[in-house]
Amino acid sequence: MSINDTPSGERIHIGIFGKRNAGKSSIINALTGQNLAIVSDIKGTTTDPVLKAMELLPLGPVVMIDTPGLDDEGELGALRVQKAYQILNKTDIAILVIDGTTGMTQEDDAILIRIQDKSIPCIIVMNKSDLVPKSAQALPETGIPRLWCSAFCRSNIQELKERIASLVPKKDTKLPIVGGLIKPSDLVVLVIPIDKAAPKGRLILPQQQTIRDILEAGAVSVVTRNTELKETLASLGKKPALVITDSQAFEQTASDVPEDIPLTSFSILFARYKGDLWHMVDGARTLDTLTDKDCVLICEGCTHHRQCGDIGTEKLPAWIRKHTGTTPEFEFTSGSEFPLDLSPFRLIIHCGGCMLNEREMKYRLKCARDANVPMTNYGTAIAYMKGILERSIAMF
Repeated sequence: MSINDTPSGERIHIGIFGKRNAGKSSIINALTGQNLAIVSDIKGTTTDPVLKAMELLPLGPVVMIDTPGLDDEGELGALRVQKAYQILNKTDIAILVIDGTTGMTQEDDAILIRIQDKSIPCIIVMNKSDLVPKSAQALPETGIPRLWCSAFCRSNIQELKERIASLVPKKDTKLPIVGGLIKPSDLVVLVIPIDKAAPKGRLILPQQQTIRDILEAGAVSVVTRNTELKETLASLGKKPALVITDSQAFEQTASDVPEDIPLTSFSILFARYKGDLWHMVDGARTLDTLTDKDCVLICEGCTHHRQCGDIGTEKLPAWIRKHTGTTPEFEFTSGSEFPLDLSPFRLIIHCGGCMLNEREMKYRLKCARDANVPMTNYGTAIAYMKGILERSIAMF
């Protein structure tokens, strides 16, 4: 991904829902002017949610999500329907596609209730208008906008785009990743270890986004490996306003950076940017209460290939065992997987969530609160176990 591309986690997520053969995939293709989704007369062609990052005018960068039919059948069909419902957790705008020749059904009503419960902006698309007489196209007066369209004839598709654009949520003033902590012309040192798990030829997404945020603040970023940090600090013409480190190098970086220079991590910055930093701080303190019988859930928002020495599955459990002197059990999830039942867990440790949009990250936090299960993230937990948490959050 180019540093100039809008990351998926920062794009408006548009979820397309409806029964099999209502025309969900056809509506996506009509909206985008591309054959993004497979179209077939056979029911159940879309068997898993399909996400596609793209530009959709007049909205701009979006993620279109095609979902399985809400009326899928059998044991496997029930799992597909569950997947469709899970997509609501990351949906910023919902499009409910109805087969205009049959009208609303109980499956449509059920997901519409869930959409409203989650306060997701929604539009109901009555598809196949070319097969329904004009006299039968009256729309009821409801609080949810409805529009007759024909994916086949491309009728009312432009109006649908404009209606979708009008539903874009008005976001609260969002804190920048780092911009509010620095001033123009400040020096910010980024500590980025290069090891066998690092992607070849590129920086990972939190690093890219942080560099971009520093540039937009008019400050200057200096990027170095942890192995050259001391020499880098010594060679600078002035004291850095901030040092940001990869969580894995937190302990070494803290010893190399003088106490009078503010220090934090990418993961802690993202806890503040997308979630709730102070909730994560409280969650980290729960580490001291773990026992041998407790189960810890470690979650990652992406699905990268696990390697030897992986931070989530190997390093974090080892640090937790050493810090607590106990041997808790660990369970791991990645990508869109997040347990519906969190009651078995004593603590949840999440990644920074750079691949998740803000709605899904906050949904996971809310699930943890509702289940009364403490939640923290990688960087916050590591800083706490290394005895440098208070220093790493002092600037906030």
